[in-house]
Amino acid sequence: MENKITVRDILSAKNKRKLTMLTAYDFPIASMVDKAGIDMILVGDSLANVVLGLESTTQVGMAEMLHHAKAVTRAVKNALVIGDMPYESYQVNPQECVKNAKRFIEEAKCDAVKLEWFEQCLEVTEKIIQAGIPVMGHIGLTPQTAEKIGGFKVQGKDAQAAQRLIDQAIALEKKGCFAIVLECVPDKIAEMITKKIKIPTIGIGAGVFCDGQVLVINDMLGLFERYRPKFVKQYINLAPLIQKALEEYKNEVISAQFPATEHSFTIKPEELDKLG
Repeated sequence: MENKITVRDILSAKNKRKLTMLTAYDFPIASMVDKAGIDMILVGDSLANVVLGLESTTQVGMAEMLHHAKAVTRAVKNALVIGDMPYESYQVNPQECVKNAKRFIEEAKCDAVKLEWFEQCLEVTEKIIQAGIPVMGHIGLTPQTAEKIGGFKVQGKDAQAAQRLIDQAIALEKKGCFAIVLECVPDKIAEMITKKIKIPTIGIGAGVFCDGQVLVINDMLGLFERYRPKFVKQYINLAPLIQKALEEYKNEVISAQFPATEHSFTIKPEELDKLG
């Protein structure tokens, strides 16, 4: 390991510097994210949407998540790698939560796991932390249970709902979470939460006052064209560049421009002559 980031490093960054986090799902992208010096890499269950073409994150399971998490951890030397616990791994049967969390650590070599808020979230969080596994919380818009909270929309827009988020964040801190993702939360509410708790907040659609930020890498690179959330800043749009390259390849193959001599292997003429 070169300068492997630890949970302690993430905790100590609070009120000192902003934290950076991105998703990654494979070896080449994870390697680039790590080389860029990003603090944390989330092997997100957004894998379901942006990589596997599924409609909901609830449709991705442990097999897929572990498969991709292993690819990511093979690439990473420095970043803290967090495995996103899929819906089936702790919400369908909370009794399986510790066993599944351990698989992310022991099999996939992740450093921590992330859990979305749900009815038994505190109980599950406590069990996993007691098993010695670091947990990142996730409140606000929780895609795994979006239907139960009114769909994919901003959470905490009235005082009662905002107070509920504040209470959730405080409760997760008390249970021992090392950080909390705030998704689609009004910026002033995210600021209040950030000031009230001693652990870092990581925003996604939660404004600039959070201790750090996370984005889905396919969104910010322009690799997912089905939809783009308001909170996403697209730093580059790779899709048309890739499309152009694919079309050039197709045209060069059809016109016999590719492969050219420099892409081909040769045999000595005298050896060829022996074949008559």
